[in-house]
Order: sequence, then structure tokens, then C-alpha cells
Amino acid sequence: METIVEKQSPNMKVLKPHTSSKTICTRCIYDSNIPYITFDETGVCNYCLQYDELNQLYPTGDQGMAYLKSLAEQIKKEQKNKKYDVVVGVSGGTDSSYMMYLAKEVLGLRVLAAHFDNTWNSKIAVENIQCVTEKLGIDLYTHVVDNDEYNDIFHSFLKASVPDIDTPSDLALATVHYMASKKFGVKYIFEGHSFRTEGISPHGWFYMDAKYIQSVQQKFGSKRLKTLPSLWITHWLKWIIFDKIKKIRPLYYLDYNKEQVKTFLSETYGWQYYGGHHMENRTAYFTNNYWLPKKFGYDLRYCEFSALVRSGQWTREQALEEIKKDKPFDANILLEIHKRLGISENEFIQLMAAPNKSYRDYKTYKKTFEKLRWFFYILVKANLVPLSFYLKYTKTYNE
Repeated sequence: METIVEKQSPNMKVLKPHTSSKTICTRCIYDSNIPYITFDETGVCNYCLQYDELNQLYPTGDQGMAYLKSLAEQIKKEQKNKKYDVVVGVSGGTDSSYMMYLAKEVLGLRVLAAHFDNTWNSKIAVENIQCVTEKLGIDLYTHVVDNDEYNDIFHSFLKASVPDIDTPSDLALATVHYMASKKFGVKYIFEGHSFRTEGISPHGWFYMDAKYIQSVQQKFGSKRLKTLPSLWITHWLKWIIFDKIKKIRPLYYLDYNKEQVKTFLSETYGWQYYGGHHMENRTAYFTNNYWLPKKFGYDLRYCEFSALVRSGQWTREQALEEIKKDKPFDANILLEIHKRLGISENEFIQLMAAPNKSYRDYKTYKKTFEKLRWFFYILVKANLVPLSFYLKYTKTYNE
């Protein structure tokens, strides 16, 4: 990685978040309701320009595969005296399932799968994890949170009235990756994420750090955080600086087509499709298909569809047509939330109607990350911190 660039065209017009006008990017389908969006003189948004930067930094094709194979050989040498070469985070979804295949069958690595169970997994997700790990002969490390504890945390985030209510799960999953790596002496973690298929989420839609979770739970929760893994900054820095554990996103280096991968996984391992992005877990499903669109007006399909347009897998016209369709939602999820969290219909109505807030209304590490921007730049250059973290968490925004 040679440079880190946050490039914007010279004649940018900056639009404030959630403006009443609606200008649509001439390249993708992001519009002026996206927070902190800008458009250049040709109408192309800054998120497309960021995509172009990432696309140059992470080549695909023969060059990308050559890099991954070279990396795999380096990993094998470093891990030769250990039981495992790499930790792969798994959820039962498409990307993480394919990541296990890629790591073991293509790159020849000894894989340890790591999973965080928030006790809200779908049946299909559990079966997918089991069938793929068993057929590949991969060991599985699972951390299961206390059921009542997680229900209380999830309820707290609903009361906090923030968009990122699945933050405790997302951060716990990242923490479990490090926990498994530390326990078994593994220096590399493979994550199944691709900016070419999942997109670049706008600033302000999602945020996560351990201090944020603690702040929300202390204000609204009734239980102490005992079994939820949380990535405290001191622990994280120790793992990446002293233990030198690195996170790699191999899909960045592949011409990755998710539809083709779904077919491959199904035919090869008996893997089952679960109905949509992040729908393998019921809290994620509720967050993405109900809470975000109905309370905040956020539709994550904009991220995914725009990514597919930028990468050439979809046409812009196709994306504009698809985004008009209603998002599917299984109302049984609402019944389960009412039952498991002990929420009455009246309380749920009040939660949905409460004034919207964000991470800025609670204690977080955000200011610390901003002050240490120079330090994280060094860590990115050393491949110890993902570039996406640096770009999203250390930048100062005019809120």
C-alpha cells in the first residue's frame, strides 16, 4: 500500500445531511439524502471517488490472486509451529462461508472458524456454519453470549433511539476474532467483506466502539456486561501492536460475484440462501429491514446496489428499478422481539416514535480516534489496521 488518499474533485458541491432536494449521483444511485455526500462537476458523488481509490489500491484478477498466494506462503512460514494458520470469522452468510473455502481449498491454509452467537441466529445460519465447516474439515471456535444479557443490551439500544442497534453484535464478532487468534497464537484474521459488492456505508449511519456500548447500557440497561466480548481500545491496541494480529480482507483482491458464489456454495456444500443481505441473524434482519427504514429512513440496499453498479455487475438503470421495490419483512420477527424483550405493543410504538439520536449523544471513543489519526495512519501503513477504519473513524466531520 503506497498512499492513503481521500480524494475529492476540485469543484465539489457539498450538500448537508438530509437535505430536502434530491440530487442523484450520475454514476451510482446515492442521492443528496445520504449524509455528507458531495458531487463533482459531472455529478459523480464522493463515495464513487472513494471506490475508485480503493479499486486502485486493491487490484483483482491475476495480480490480486498472485498477492493472496504470496500472502498465504508468508502466513504458512510464520505459523509453521502453530496448529492454525488463519482465523476466519463466520456467520453462516455468503461471504464468510466462501472465505472458508478460499482460505483452505484455494490458498491451502489451516483454518480456524470463529463465530459469535448472540442467541438470535436463524436456523439456516446455524446449519450453514455446521455443514460448511464439517465438509471442509475446519474446526469451529464459538463464543455464546448469555441470552438474558444480550436481550437486555438489545433492548437498551432500542431505548437509546439510535440507528446502529446491532452494534453490540458487530463489535463482539470482531472481538471474538481477536480472542480466538490470541488463544491459538494466530497472527492473521480473514474477514469476508468486499467494497465491490457491499458498498461504502455513509458516515453517520453506523458507528461502533466499546465505550459507546457501555454508555448506552449504563443509561438504559439493567444488567452488567459480563459475557459480551467488547473491543476496548487498550485490548485492541495490545492485540494489533504487541501481538501483531492483522486483519485481511481477501475479497478485496478477487473479482467477486456473490450470485455465482451462492450457486457454488449450494451445489458444493449444501449451503442454503437465507433470503437477503444480513438476514442470517434475526437482530440484523430486524435492524436492516424494519428499524432503519421505518424509523430513520435508511435503506441499506442503496449501499449494496450502488456497489454493484460501481463494480459493473449491475447497470445504474437496473439499480434504480430495484430500489423502488418494497423491502421484504417477516412480521414474526416483531412477535419474537416483543416476547423475548418483554416489550408491549404500546412500548414498541413509543420506541419507534421517540426522537432519533446517534452515537454523538453518548460517550464514545470517536474524539480519541480523531486525536490519534496520525498514529492510526502509521498502523494502516503497517497493515495492522484496516484502511476503512482509518477513513471512517479518525476523520473529523462537521456535525
